[in-house]
Amino acid sequence: MKIKDIVNRDIVNLTNCEHEPIHIPGQIQPHGFLIGINAEWKIDFCSENISSYFKLLHSQVLGKYFKEIFGSIAEEEISAYIKGDEVQDAFPLEIKLLGRLFQINIHKSNEIYVLEAELLFADKEGLADVYKQTIQFVSQMNKTKSLKDLCALVAHGTREITGYDRVMIYRFDEQYNGEVYAEDCREDLEPFLGLHYPHTDIPAQARELYIKNQLRLIVDINYKPVPIFTVDDKENKNLDLSLSILRSTSPIHVEYLKNIGVGATLTISLIHHGRLWGLIACHHYSEKNISPEIRLAAKLQGQFITSQIDIRQSNDENVNAQKTIEALEQMTGLELPILQHSLDIIINAPQLLNICNASGVSILYRGKIYKNGLTPSDEEITSLTEIIENKINNDIFVTNKIIEDFPEIAENSNFAGIIYHSLGVNSNIIWYRPETILEVNWGGDPEKSIIYDSNGLHPRNSFEIWKQIIKNQSTHWAKYEINSAAQYAHNLHNQLILIMLSEEEEKYRNQSEILKETNSELENINWISTHDLQEPLRKIQLITSKMLSELDVISTESISNSLQRVSKSANRMSGLLEDILKYTRIKNTRETLQEVDLNEILESTIKEMSEALSESNAEIESEKLPEVHAIGFLMRQLFINIFQNSLKYASVDRKPKIKITASQEPVLIHDKYKVYCHWVRFSDNGIGFEQKYAESIFKVFTRLHTQEHYTGSGVGLALCKKIMQAVGGDIHAEGKPGVGTDIVIYFPCDPEDTLLPI
Repeated sequence: MKIKDIVNRDIVNLTNCEHEPIHIPGQIQPHGFLIGINAEWKIDFCSENISSYFKLLHSQVLGKYFKEIFGSIAEEEISAYIKGDEVQDAFPLEIKLLGRLFQINIHKSNEIYVLEAELLFADKEGLADVYKQTIQFVSQMNKTKSLKDLCALVAHGTREITGYDRVMIYRFDEQYNGEVYAEDCREDLEPFLGLHYPHTDIPAQARELYIKNQLRLIVDINYKPVPIFTVDDKENKNLDLSLSILRSTSPIHVEYLKNIGVGATLTISLIHHGRLWGLIACHHYSEKNISPEIRLAAKLQGQFITSQIDIRQSNDENVNAQKTIEALEQMTGLELPILQHSLDIIINAPQLLNICNASGVSILYRGKIYKNGLTPSDEEITSLTEIIENKINNDIFVTNKIIEDFPEIAENSNFAGIIYHSLGVNSNIIWYRPETILEVNWGGDPEKSIIYDSNGLHPRNSFEIWKQIIKNQSTHWAKYEINSAAQYAHNLHNQLILIMLSEEEEKYRNQSEILKETNSELENINWISTHDLQEPLRKIQLITSKMLSELDVISTESISNSLQRVSKSANRMSGLLEDILKYTRIKNTRETLQEVDLNEILESTIKEMSEALSESNAEIESEKLPEVHAIGFLMRQLFINIFQNSLKYASVDRKPKIKITASQEPVLIHDKYKVYCHWVRFSDNGIGFEQKYAESIFKVFTRLHTQEHYTGSGVGLALCKKIMQAVGGDIHAEGKPGVGTDIVIYFPCDPEDTLLPI
C-alpha cells in the first residue's frame, strides 16, 4: 500500500494570491490529531502526529478499519454521536481512545467523516460556571440600547469568559475594509479601537471560510504544521478542511500575526443576513488554548451580537429617524393652495431639509428653480438635471460621491452628495449635502498591506498609525433618509399634478365664462344697435325734417334750439360708439401682466380728472395702495371709470367724497374656485343702490336710472368688470340707498410673490 501526504506546497504570488487554496492546506495544528474515515469505516486520512498520542505511526493506521485500531466500543460511540449523516456540533464527543480521554469534533467533508481529537481538558471549566457568566451577560445586554454599546459589552464579556489579552469587535464596510468597532484589552496594551484595516488583511477566500466555519482557533502562532497523509489510490486526492478546528493557517496570515506580536488567536464569525458582518477577534500575546465549554460560550457571544444587529441598528436609526419622520409628517400635513406659488411655501419650509437631513434642496418646475439652503447655482442645477436625465435611466438617483458619477459637474461644485427624484417632464426635486472631509486612522498604510519579493507574497510588517484624508464625498445617506425623501417626492408629485389639473380646470372655466360674457355682449350690442343708437338718430331725423318743413316761418332762435338738440343727440351717439369700441377692444391679456404700483395709477388719475373733481368739489381720501399684478393703462381706465361713476351718482345733499382703502400685504382671498392676493375698496357717499342690483350693474348697457336723470351709456361699470376679468381679477359692488356705494376690486396672485400665509 502506497502512502502520500496531501500538503499544499504552492508558492503564493501576485497571480494566484486571490485564489490561495486555504481550505485544503493538507496540514493541521499540532494540539490535536486528525483522522478521516470513509463510508466503510476505513481510515483514509491520518495526521502524522498521531504518534504523539499513541504508540502508532500514521502508516500503521491508514487503510485499516477504525475498530481494528480503536476498538468496536469506540466505533459504536462515534456512530451514535453521528446519528446517520447528522453531526452534533454543539459539544464535542468525550471518548476514551486506547486508554486516554479525548474530546473529538466531527464533521463531514464530502464522503469523509473527519475526526479531530484533542486531549480532554483536565481543569476545564464546568458548564455551571459558563452558564452563570452567560446569564449575567444577558442581563447586562438587555440594559444596552445602541449597537455600539452592545458590542462594547460583548468585547468585555468575551474577554472575561475567555481570558484573552485583547478582544475586538471587528466590523466590515461594503468593501470589507475593517474597523475596530469595540475593544477590551489589558491596560498595558496600546488600544486598537477605531483603527481601520484594508480588505486585503482578510482576503475573499478567508471571508468565505469564516462564513462556513464560525469559530477559528490558533493555539500557538509558532506551531509547526503537521502534514496529513492518505492512501495513494487516487490522483489529486485531497481533504477539504473548511469546517476543521485544527486546520493549519495560511503562511501569509501566520506571518501577519507574528508581525503584530500575537501568540494565539480566537476568531468568531458574525454573520448577518448571510453576509460576514464582522468578527470577534481575540488576541493573546503568548500560547493559549481554551476548553470546548469556553469556546461555545464565546461563540454564543457572537450569536448575541448577530441576533441583535437589526434591532440595535433599528434603535440607533429610530433615534435619528424620528426627526425625519416628524419633518415628513409636517410637510405632508401642510394645507397648500393648489397654485404654483405653493412651491414658495414648500421650498422655504425648514422641514423640507430635515426630511433627509440635507444642507440644501432645489425644486425645478416649468423652467423655474426654487432653492433653499446650501445649493448649487441655477446653471449648475440645470446642467446636473440634463446630465442625470441623459445618463441615468431611473427616476431616482442617490450618491454621496457625485464626482465618481459626474466628474464634469462636480469638480468645482459646493456639493458632494445628492438625492434626485424626477417629478415628471422637466420637473425634479434634489436634496444636497456638502463635502465632508474625513480623517481615517489605518493600522498601517493600506496601500502597502502586501509586500512582494522573489520568495512570494508577505504581509506588511509596519502597523504604525497611518492617517488618510478622504475628500470628495458627503456623509452617507441613511436608508431611512432615502425612504423619507422618496415618500415626500411622491407627495410633491401629487401636488404638482393637482396644480396642473386646477389650472386646466380654471382655464376651461374662464373660457366658459368668456363665452357666456361674449354671448351676453352680442345680445346687448345687438339691442343697443337697434334701440339706443337709433333713438338719437330718430331725434336728429325728426328735428331736421321739421326744420325743413318750416323754413319759411321758423325763427332764428328756433333754428338755434333745434341745432343744439341735433348736436346733443349726435354727441350722445358718438359717446356711445366710443364706449362700445373701448369695451370690445379689451381682450384677455393676462400673458402681459406685470408689477403695477397703484399709488402711481391713483396719482395720474387724480391729475387727469382734476377739472372734473374740482367742478364737483369732490374730496379724495386714500391710504397707501399695494403693488399688484396687472396692466398699467387698463388700471388707469379702471380708476377713471370708478371715479366717474361716483361723481355721476353723487348726492345733491352733500359734498362728494371718495375714500380708498386696500390690503397692505398679500393675503389669500378665496372666492368660489378662484384665489386672489390683494383688494382695493372705493367707498363713496353718493346715492347708492339696492343690493339686489349688485350684479346687474356690471352688465353692459344696464342702467338703474333714466337717461333724463343721469346721462351715460351704461358701459362704465361693465367696462370695469371686463378690465378686471382681463387681468384675472374680479370686481364687486356693495350699495346702500341714500348712503353710498362701495366698489371692491380683487387682484390675482403674482407668481413672483413672496410667501403668503395659508
